[in-house]
Amino acid sequence: MGQQYEVIDMRNWKRAQHCQLFRNSLEPQYCVSFELDITNFISVVHDKKYSFTFALIYAIASCANEIEEFRYRFMGEHIVLYKQIDTAFTYLHDNTELFKFVQAPMQSSLAAYIYETKKITEAQAAYFISPPKNNVFVFSPMPWVSFRHISHTISGKKDNAVPLFDWGKYYYQNNKVLLPFAVQVHHSFVDGIHIGRLAHKLQRYMDSMI
Repeated sequence: MGQQYEVIDMRNWKRAQHCQLFRNSLEPQYCVSFELDITNFISVVHDKKYSFTFALIYAIASCANEIEEFRYRFMGEHIVLYKQIDTAFTYLHDNTELFKFVQAPMQSSLAAYIYETKKITEAQAAYFISPPKNNVFVFSPMPWVSFRHISHTISGKKDNAVPLFDWGKYYYQNNKVLLPFAVQVHHSFVDGIHIGRLAHKLQRYMDSMI
């Protein structure tokens, strides 16, 4: 397997000053909430009998992987840029109402991701196998509430730059299906313009899915 990341040369990196500024902040992670129109997406998912959760994770991870700023991470004193980011997510156990934390690699297609991730999830009996890797996006759906804002527990690890994605209970309005959505990122790497880029890519994915 080839190198999964490149180490950034801070002397020639355009974001070096901005990165250091926010890295020294008391709480360098921030969260933004907005809505997605999933009218077309949910219709296609239902028609193909896909898992809504796995399909949405794949869609988000695919779009976020296209944006360089979402693939930066701290690695000790270094900053690295991963070539690809995989997925990690909470999955509720119906009997205990406790979640297990599952990590699954990205695949070349939505269908392949759903197939492989379903196998991984069903095979995992333990709630926790290992801490999340550095090269993942974390997903924590909360489909019981149509939230307008969400906050997260703070680990105290200021260099935790793993983006966290949440969504709430979708609802119907004016013949559309709307999904509350939130993303938490590290400001050393991701600015508002990059979240805006993600929102645009995600909406385009939802609208064009067939």
